[in-house]
Amino acid sequence: MGNRSKRAERCRHCRMHNHLCICHLISHYELATRLVLVMHHREVVKTTATGPLALLALKNSELRIHGRRDQPLDCSDLMVPERRTLILYPGEDVPVLDATLLAQDCRPITLVVPDGNWRQASRMGRRLPGLEKAARVRLPAGRPSEWGVRREHHEEGLATFEAIARAMGIVESRTVQEGMEKLFRQMVRRTLIAKGAGGRAPLPDEGRADEIPRQ
Repeated sequence: MGNRSKRAERCRHCRMHNHLCICHLISHYELATRLVLVMHHREVVKTTATGPLALLALKNSELRIHGRRDQPLDCSDLMVPERRTLILYPGEDVPVLDATLLAQDCRPITLVVPDGNWRQASRMGRRLPGLEKAARVRLPAGRPSEWGVRREHHEEGLATFEAIARAMGIVESRTVQEGMEKLFRQMVRRTLIAKGAGGRAPLPDEGRADEIPRQ
């Protein structure tokens, strides 16, 4: 085996192995909803993390890192009067993100999504500095996850990308959700190919993604 690292063999954008890159399949959505992905510092280096792919698809998005001692996180700048800040939280004791909840406040939404394992995401959702007054919400019950690459100890657990797609389906439109889920299925397919015995034969070209206008 050579000394070249697995990281060097991966696309620096979508994190897939170079021969399985899905960058040309990414539709870019320009939405009123702003996504702030808060990744646990231990999650950032994992190639199986799905949250970063959502950042590529959603133009109005950004990444913040939680847990670095030399770079303490402060999210207080997200609490602005012109926007409604919601934290997607993996717990059963908070309101469901649905049409009724959205109708209570018509301001555009900043959606904060903690990204880590179940325990990490749960702790971050309760303790993000500067967001003590932000409302926590959860997704309604839905179909099981299609990820299957990383073991999930909670039956209702979703990959971060899936959770974001479903949230955007509620806050924005089903069209956005369906487009994101189509991309996710390609990520799942190609990740399983990379983990299995499949060779390096190129996959059929599924076509370049279209630019998605502001909803």
